[in-house]
Amino acid sequence: MRWQVVGCRMVVLLVLLGLVLQAAYYFNLMPLAVAQQGGGNNNNNQNNQNNTSVAGVTVDAQGVLRRQTFVDPGGRLRLERMAAARAALSPDVLAPSKLRKVSLNKLEQAIQAANGVLTEEMRHLAGLQRVRYVFCYPESKDIVIAGPAEGWLTDPSGRVVGMNNGRPVVQLQDLVVALRAFPPNGEATSLIGCSIDPTQEGLQAMQGFLAGVGSYATPAQTQYIVTGLQSSLGMQTVSVNGVSPSTRFAQVMVEADYRMKLIGIGLESPPVRLVSFIEKADPAQVSRNALFRWFFTPDYQCVRVTEDGLGMELVGDGVKLVGEDEMVTGEGDRRIAARGNRASQVFVSSFTKKYSELADRSPVYAELRNLIDLAIAAAYIQHEDLYAKTGWSMEFFGDEKSFAVELYHAPKQVASTVAAIWKGNRLMTPIGGGVHIDATQAIDSENLLKDENGDVAKLRGQTSVELAKGQWWWD
Repeated sequence: MRWQVVGCRMVVLLVLLGLVLQAAYYFNLMPLAVAQQGGGNNNNNQNNQNNTSVAGVTVDAQGVLRRQTFVDPGGRLRLERMAAARAALSPDVLAPSKLRKVSLNKLEQAIQAANGVLTEEMRHLAGLQRVRYVFCYPESKDIVIAGPAEGWLTDPSGRVVGMNNGRPVVQLQDLVVALRAFPPNGEATSLIGCSIDPTQEGLQAMQGFLAGVGSYATPAQTQYIVTGLQSSLGMQTVSVNGVSPSTRFAQVMVEADYRMKLIGIGLESPPVRLVSFIEKADPAQVSRNALFRWFFTPDYQCVRVTEDGLGMELVGDGVKLVGEDEMVTGEGDRRIAARGNRASQVFVSSFTKKYSELADRSPVYAELRNLIDLAIAAAYIQHEDLYAKTGWSMEFFGDEKSFAVELYHAPKQVASTVAAIWKGNRLMTPIGGGVHIDATQAIDSENLLKDENGDVAKLRGQTSVELAKGQWWWD
């Protein structure tokens, strides 16, 4: 059996006009989906907790995504929320832990016993910040996930992050979405993802507009071209596959997509030094109507397993960025390009190399990594039939009527906008959308890492599951 977990597909279209100007303009067409933060940097990190602005996305009742910046002068709101969280959370859950364990079976039972009323500890999995391990205990009927954890607060944008390190907390609703994609009974979801793309009609209309502009233009036509590109391209379409678009899981994928794209085409300054696509893009070396797609994929060799299959460790950063080039015809169709582009290759390589640092300082990338971790963990649970080994039917978590996670407006469209900067001696117009996550190979047997030193098996054996009644997490 094979699985494929796919996230949003990244598309950047470069249309090169054969103009030679005294100075050329570079136009970025992008959907207004994600806010830029404090000069382009995400300040929710341990180096700067006094953030003055943080980013978020909003989706209205019509499904239109818009960017939004949340201002917090002097970090005052954050300090107030930290004080409130310290007062509300128990000392045990506040304490940082290198390895906090959560029994999925016991957690479901505790929520059922509370008639579905969730505590903050339940919503945020006792502060778990990454899923690093999955352990199965047939004797006690427990499936356990484990990883680092600490106390948390909600930042002004609505993101739940650690009090000390600012890293996002793994949320129960995202875990449930992943588990439903790989349920105890039924087929695995073959495709999880989202795609944010200009329509074929929009691309065709844009091609027609550019043909009307012709081979020569003057700087005085800049605003005319910008307005014409916006108008002809129109709204871009958001589609979600494999999971409900009305979940937080889906919205995190969309946000991560746009933040990466903004960095690639120079509209957001990354919080760490990396080489963007626009830095290396050479208009003279990019053919007319070239389209670039950038994909987030799991690091294929990221799963280490015990010989008996009862223990699994997720290793490394877990995420890669890769690219693929296409061409766009006059009718708006896409075709695979014969040659790759060096600027795109340098960008994806640099982004992958810096991913861990980006995730530390820009929480959306850590959240994307968490989604990949959850999807792989859920796929592993199903593949090893840990449900049957523990007798867990997941009836409560598996039923939307019993445990609702479809609580958000589904994103459907985003508007295109244009920003102009100078680049070289030609006019370039990138048109944006997408991210692609493929977890198929991460679970394939040829990519699984062996627990050669027995470290995972040893840690599993040292993890006690002798819990008090109603207890579902421990350190």
